[in-house]
Amino acid sequence: MRAHVLTSALTATAAAVGSLGTKPDSPWYRSLDKPAWQPPGVAFPLVWTPLYGLIAWGTGRLVESADPEDRARVVALTTADLAVNAGWCWAFFDRESPRAGLAAIALLNGLNLALLREASRRDRTAAAALAPYVAWTGFATALNASIWRRNR
Repeated sequence: MRAHVLTSALTATAAAVGSLGTKPDSPWYRSLDKPAWQPPGVAFPLVWTPLYGLIAWGTGRLVESADPEDRARVVALTTADLAVNAGWCWAFFDRESPRAGLAAIALLNGLNLALLREASRRDRTAAAALAPYVAWTGFATALNASIWRRNR
């Protein structure tokens, strides 16, 4: 149970910090050429809210299922993943840089896959909870890359 409290706090912090750096109504963002397949703005909070719940719950299960000697490493991996998750918002929106966002999300994808691999080895239910996060950030990577290409 303590693991779920910890991962919930980490996830909520990442969501809050990331939201502070997200500026979809900024003149810069509105001026970008975006692909026709970009979801409407309302879709992002509708997707991210349950994803953050799944991340908190799935990583909590993952920490609980880890051997005691591996728990600190799994918590560190979760913390790094969530820090980069929040950092993407600042790299993309605050720096007004699709290129910086692409670099951040590439790192995030690597961390997501590491989390998913850990979960797949230890707890299939945790892996199933994290899989939508991995899938969404894969889609977000394609979107970020498209915006970068269109606005170089």
